[in-house]
Amino acid sequence: MTFASFRIVYMIPQFDNTEVAFRYRSDQDLRRARFLFSFIASPLLTSAGITLTQMALGMHLPIKLLIKKTIFKQFCGGETLEETAETSGLLGRYKVDTILDYGAERKDREEDFDLAVTEFIKAIRYAASQKHIPFISLKITSLVRFGLLEKMHAGGLLSQKEETEWQNARLRLDEVCAAAAGNNVMVLIDAEETWIQEPCNLLVETMMEKYNRKKVIVFNTYQLYSHGTLPFLKESVAKAAAKGYMLGAKLVRGAYIEKERDRAKKLGYPDPIQIDKESTDRDFDLATIFCLENLDKLAVFIGTHNEKSCLDAANYMLQHNISPGTPGVYFSQLYGMSDNISFNLANDGYNVSKYLPYGPVRDVIPYLMRRAEENTSVAGQTTRELYLANKEIRRRKAHALG
Repeated sequence: MTFASFRIVYMIPQFDNTEVAFRYRSDQDLRRARFLFSFIASPLLTSAGITLTQMALGMHLPIKLLIKKTIFKQFCGGETLEETAETSGLLGRYKVDTILDYGAERKDREEDFDLAVTEFIKAIRYAASQKHIPFISLKITSLVRFGLLEKMHAGGLLSQKEETEWQNARLRLDEVCAAAAGNNVMVLIDAEETWIQEPCNLLVETMMEKYNRKKVIVFNTYQLYSHGTLPFLKESVAKAAAKGYMLGAKLVRGAYIEKERDRAKKLGYPDPIQIDKESTDRDFDLATIFCLENLDKLAVFIGTHNEKSCLDAANYMLQHNISPGTPGVYFSQLYGMSDNISFNLANDGYNVSKYLPYGPVRDVIPYLMRRAEENTSVAGQTTRELYLANKEIRRRKAHALG
């Protein structure tokens, strides 16, 4: 074989390799994960645990240390940026990058929104100083009042005070995105509920048009569980191309399904959510392929715990000579979940990042409660996590015995 004929052959990732998936986890970490996912597997226990935790916090009982050593340690990086350093450094040793996700929930006061800007810029500067932190994430509702977005989405006429609020929100987001562009850190802007999403899209599109001229800095999120999202994604790509900027497309299935259905039913408008999971899966995979077909116009962030979707995307890349490490193609899963996907993809050269929430324990408890509820409600997810943890524990025991 001559040098000119040499060709790298890439392999399809194998997501059942638990040695690769969990080599960054200690035996104690695996036992904790097994306990937590066994607990979460029971809807009754999960519901009771959430209720008791909320009661204990309301009564100011000293349970912070217990939470921090269990569910917080499984799903979060630390209470401060400094505490996340050890976790992000550990992930980076195995070629898995970090997305800094400040975990505090939405507020309603202008002072809190200004403080959030300070926190996001601090995270950006910290990320820029680290080798394996290319992203931060944020929610528009961390920068502006939910009720204002709801009124704008519904087409309501804003008062002078509300116009000022809206202008402040735009300035806040611009300040964050300017800092990100100046530090070469990418910003993932999360999706919100459909009844506030239009003004959020308007803000994000404005930022993409300004900052995505030479490369993608700002990403909008597309929730494919909404039947209008795939057409909107295609429209967004066309609009970006016409205006001369690159689209940042973060693809997810969606996070608010029960809330969306309940509200549509209560208020009597058409359900915005896909009729079934198969339809969501179909549109997610179509959106992924569409993005991979248009890498000259966008960067795509594939956020999913679905093994088939990741395998299909990887297979498409290999079949179309898109190398695993191609800039502008990113895979991601939440920290504490689907390590079999993240670490095996990274081991095969794909760009992979873990969402790493951080913040004071009390502030991120709502996030932790959602993780527990979602793992309980997503068919097969918890069972899969348990199976993989047990498989690796057995493998290590067998290896130790020789």
